[in-house]
Formats: sequence, structure tokens, C-alpha cells
Amino acid sequence: MHLSMWTYPWDVQDQGLERLVADLRDRAGLNTVSLATSYHAGRFLQPRSPHQKAYFPEDGTVYFEPDEALWADREIKPLKARNVDERGDMLKALTDARAQTGMKVSCWTVCLHNTRLGMEHPDHVTRNAFGNPNYYNLCPSSPAARAYVTTLVQDVSTRYRPDMIELESPNFMGFAHEYHHEKDGVGLNAEDDFLLSLCFCDHCMARAGAAGVNAKGARETVGRFIAEMCAREIPEKQFPDFPEAGLDAFSAYEDLRAYLAWRSEPVTSLIAEIREAAHPETKVVLIDLADGWLGGVELEEAAGACDGVILCCYCMEPQAVSALFEKARGIVGPEKFLGVGLRVFYPEMENGDDLAERAQAAIAAGADGVNFYNYGLIPEKRLDWVRTATDRLA
Repeated sequence: MHLSMWTYPWDVQDQGLERLVADLRDRAGLNTVSLATSYHAGRFLQPRSPHQKAYFPEDGTVYFEPDEALWADREIKPLKARNVDERGDMLKALTDARAQTGMKVSCWTVCLHNTRLGMEHPDHVTRNAFGNPNYYNLCPSSPAARAYVTTLVQDVSTRYRPDMIELESPNFMGFAHEYHHEKDGVGLNAEDDFLLSLCFCDHCMARAGAAGVNAKGARETVGRFIAEMCAREIPEKQFPDFPEAGLDAFSAYEDLRAYLAWRSEPVTSLIAEIREAAHPETKVVLIDLADGWLGGVELEEAAGACDGVILCCYCMEPQAVSALFEKARGIVGPEKFLGVGLRVFYPEMENGDDLAERAQAAIAAGADGVNFYNYGLIPEKRLDWVRTATDRLA
């Protein structure tokens, strides 16, 4: 069974490789470390770090040594984090130590969520119905953005040969909570956020048009909805069965419904190209949420394009976790990897029993493994909560 914990390179550097292995393998009962190898900006409270209680990583950098020859003709190129030169290549350290530690290594890879690259390459970010850029989200329809992600995975999988690569954000992203100091005096509801997230950049318009979709009609419809939303005194729900009905919530608007159905094409085909570019001995899986369709992910197609999926079940009760994984296993089929992502956060989890119940619910319903979030963000004693879960799964 795959049992892993999402981990940042600076956590390994702060704790040391021996301590990391002792914590994850011996104390928590895990057999894999999922290391961030491409990541975005943030501010992290690091309770266990001896000297970095508040940490601000560089925005949109990679935590490995890129092969410069591989990137020579790419329009969008990665930036190696200073951390790698200053404190060491932790991906190399972990992959080199696999025979000694018995710990597998998975590369937690942020794909299109990259504000630094978006600012540098505004022609390749998603844009709303008014043409306004979302700098935090490179567009999966952009050829340059697609080449960036596929080369990223090719580079890291060929050079380091990780056991698995976990793809985060190879899709369209939401409007809220993706940038810093966001201001919203309107009071956006879920459908407003979704409509603002829909991309109508030149790449999407051309790609959808080539598929026979009336992208211009969809853009006009969405633009009207956004304008009406901005004119209301208070927020008002326009689609009563959103998001439960999925794409069918928009069935009254033919062009928009067709455009929404098309959105899975650039995402699925990008995932397939990533899988093709990766080293054949490295598994490639998608990290996603229960409502992945909001970002253009069609679960069956996405799982079919790679080796499986990890579905994050944050803030979900055990019964909901069980129902999700029963459904998901039926969708992705028996051969694909299916993992669950669980946060070891309080009060989302109040103790080890809470965590164990959700892990057990997922495994009993068809999951093949568990990823726990996140090694450096939780107090040391919560590793014992993880052990409670892994013991019960054993």
C-alpha cells in the first residue's frame, strides 16, 4: 500500500535526512515521501523548524537541477530555487538513499499554478470573458505552457528516476484563493467564482473553435453573467442546481454548455502528453478534488491518460469519503492507482482516530493508498496521529 506524506525540501534540510526517515518511516509508518519539486509562493508556519518559524519560498521555482540543454528551445523555462544551491538538492539526496532507507520518492509537481511565470509570459495565462489575465494560472491550451510542463516532467523523471510524479494543477484554476491580498466587496458565490474562472484566452478560443465549439457565443454569455453579477446589490444564485448538477447546470445555454464540455480536452491531452514525456518507469498520477470538473478535469479521461489519481478529501466526513471513493473506483476502473489525500490539520482532524476513520473509509471503498498533508506544517506529535491511521490500515 502506498503511504506517503507531502513534504517541502526545506523541511528535509531543517530536520536532516536521518530524522526525516525516522519520522516518516519509523514513527509514522509510511513508505514514501512526496517531495515538492516545483512549487508556488506562500507563507508557511513551520512549527518544527529550529530557525524558520515563518517561511516564504520563492515564487514559481523548481527544487532540482534542470538540464539546460533540454530547455534550450523552450519559450517558458523554469527557475531553480536558490535553496538548491544554498542548502542542497534534496530530491537527489532522497532518490540516492532509496536503497538504504527503503523509502520510495514521489515528486509533488505543481504544473500551471505559477505567478512568476505568468507575469513573465502574460500571453500564456488564462483570461476571463473580459480578457483580463489570471497571472497565477498558465493556460493548458497554450502550446508554450504545455511544452513547459511536459519538459518539466521529462527533465525530473529522466534525471532523478522518482518512483512517482504527482501532478498538481495541470488544469484550469478557480478565481478565488489563488493570489495574495485578494479583494472582493461583491461577495462572490460559488457560481460567480466559477464563471470568473472560465478561460477565453486566444489559445482556448482557437483550440475550441478548431473542435467546432462556438467559443465566441460562450464568451458572450459568460460576459453577460459576470456583468449582471457585478450590477446586483447583493449576490444572487442564478443556477439553483450548481455545482451538484455539474455541466448540466448550464444546459439552458447551448454554446456555454458545449464550451464547458470541451474544457476537458486540453486538460486530458496535456496529461497524456506529460505521461508520454515521463520516464516509462516513473508512474504519473493526477492530484485532484472531488469537483474536478470545475477545473476542466473529466475523471475517467484524466485517469485513462496517466497512471491514476489522488483525490484530496479535505473537510470531508468518513461517509462522504467512502461514497466518493466507491464512485471514483467505478469511474477510473480496477487497474489504475487511486489514492486519497488527507490533511493532518486541527480542528479538521481532532485526533488520530479522526484521521484513521477517513483513511479506513477510503481504503475500504477502493483506494490504493494515502497521502498525508504536510510534514513541515504540523507539530511533531501529530505524526502519532498518522501512525494511528497506518496501524489500522495494516
